[in-house]
Amino acid sequence: MHSRHPEIDPQSLSETDEQRELRAVLRDFFTETSGPEDVREQLATPRGFDEAPWARLAGEIGVHGLAIPGEYGGSGFTFAELAVALEESGRVLYCAPVLPTVVLAAQALLNSEDRQACTRYLPRIADGTLTATVAGFDDAAEPGISAQHGASGWVLRGAADFVLDGAGADLIVVRAQTPDGARLFACEPLVGTCLRTPHRVLDETRRQARVEFRGAPATLVGESGDVTATLDAGRAALAAEQVGGSGHALDATVEFVAQRQQFGRPIGSFQAVKHRLADVLVALEAARSASSYATACVATALPQMPVAASAAAAVCSETFRLATAEYVQLHGGIGFTWEHPAHLYVRRARSAEVLFGTTDQNRARLAQLVGLAPRSAA
Repeated sequence: MHSRHPEIDPQSLSETDEQRELRAVLRDFFTETSGPEDVREQLATPRGFDEAPWARLAGEIGVHGLAIPGEYGGSGFTFAELAVALEESGRVLYCAPVLPTVVLAAQALLNSEDRQACTRYLPRIADGTLTATVAGFDDAAEPGISAQHGASGWVLRGAADFVLDGAGADLIVVRAQTPDGARLFACEPLVGTCLRTPHRVLDETRRQARVEFRGAPATLVGESGDVTATLDAGRAALAAEQVGGSGHALDATVEFVAQRQQFGRPIGSFQAVKHRLADVLVALEAARSASSYATACVATALPQMPVAASAAAAVCSETFRLATAEYVQLHGGIGFTWEHPAHLYVRRARSAEVLFGTTDQNRARLAQLVGLAPRSAA
C-alpha cells in the first residue's frame, strides 16, 4: 500500500526561473508556428505536421532532448522541463508527434537501460531527425505481437491497433511475446515486412494507425518487457497537455464573454456564466496540482509515480472535458461552427481521455494502488 501522505520536496512542485523562461520562449514559438490556421493547414498534409518547426523545436529550443541524458545527445534536464513544453504544446494542439517520440519511445529506451539501443536512437530523437512510437504497450494484456528468433535474428509477427503516429514513425519500440515472456524490440519498419494503415480518427491532430508486422526484422532491447514506468510517464505527459488545452479553453472563453453583449451588457457579467467559469477554474487548478505532482514523481523516479500518474490521468481528463464543453457552450452559436477552433479542442479532449485507459479504469487502478479495492477487481 502506498502512503496517503507521500514525502516530496515542495520545491519540486513549483516552477523554477528556468522553466518560466522556457515557457515564455515556447509560448512565443507556438504562437508563431501553431496558430489555428497553421493547425488546419498541417492536418491537410501527408505527414500531418510541418517538419520545419519540428526541426526548430529540436535544434533551436532543444525540447526533444530535455529529458534525455547528455551522454545520449540530450541536454540532461528532467521530465519537469519537458512537461512545460508538453503543456504549451497542448495549449495550441501542436500536431507533431511529441508524445509518441519524445515521451513514449524515448522513455521506453531509457527505462530499458540498454546502452546500445539508447546510443543508437536517442541522439537522433534529441536532434529531431528521428520520429518514433511504441506498439503493444498495454500493460494489462498479453501483446498481440509475437517475436521469433530465426537464423538472421528476431522477426516480429502480429498487429497493434491505434498506434500513435504509427503510419509515419521511423522507429517503433514494440512489446512482443517471446517463448520467455514479453520483451521489448526496436523495429525500423520496412515496406515489405510492415503494413501500416492510417485510421480516420476523431482527433486528426494526433494521427493513429494499425501496424501489421509480417516478419519484420527487429532488435532485442533491454532485459525486460515491463512497460509500466513508460506508460505512467505517458499519463503524466498527457496530463500536462490536457492542462494546457484546458487553460486555452478557459482563457478564450473568458475573453469572449467579456466582449459579447446581450441585453446591453457583457454576458460575462451574468451570475450564471460566472458560476460556470468559476467551476472550470476550480477544476483547472485541481488538474494543475495533479499534473505537477505526477510530473515531479516521474522526474525524480519516486515510488509514488503509479499513484500520481493515474490520479493525474483521471483528474486532468475530466477537467479537459469540462473546459472544452464550456468552451463550446459559452461561445453560443459560433462555438458549434466548423470555422471556430473550439471543436478541435473537443476532439482532442475526447480522444485523449482514452489513450492510457479511461477515467474509470484509472480510478480503478488508483483504488488498487492505495489499497481501496481488491487487486482481482482490475
